[in-house]
Amino acid sequence: MAPSTPTLWTPTLWTLRPARVGDAITIAELRAVVLRPDLTRLGRYDPVRVRERLLGSFTPRHTTVIEVAGAVAGCVALRPAAGELWLEHFYLRPDLHGHGIGSAVLRTQLDRADAGGLPVRLNVLQGSAARRLYERHGFTVTAADPIDVYMLRPAGIVSPPVAVSPAATVSSAVTGPDGAGAASTTA
Repeated sequence: MAPSTPTLWTPTLWTLRPARVGDAITIAELRAVVLRPDLTRLGRYDPVRVRERLLGSFTPRHTTVIEVAGAVAGCVALRPAAGELWLEHFYLRPDLHGHGIGSAVLRTQLDRADAGGLPVRLNVLQGSAARRLYERHGFTVTAADPIDVYMLRPAGIVSPPVAVSPAATVSSAVTGPDGAGAASTTA
């Protein structure tokens, strides 16, 4: 038996860009992949409905696309609603989980909310690993039902440092819907 070659974690460069109408189908497919395990566990997976729900609520002006190596790797929406923001449609390709990208992207969205002095609400599926991510960033449970957990993060909570490999540098170009933005690096 030949010895295995160790796999080293290398930096993952990612960028954020405003969503376009043409991203809807790609994001709906990503949603189906990302949510399938949790929805199946909850007895709620329907391959048509999981896509239709995204397509029925997709709003490019509130959505940011995450790209890795020039390809769509995820998305997140931050939708204004009555003096607060709703974090919605936060999906990242499963092969990119655990590298700090989700935490870094979430922090960019929370920084936007904090700059406006707005609290952020979300709902996450019962039993989803994503709940731990949200709790690390200051979200607390406000309500729950058999399918969803509803969470709130008041404005101004300090997010934790992004946990990535010590050798990794994650770079992003953050742009808003108007195309303005700034580059940032997180180690």
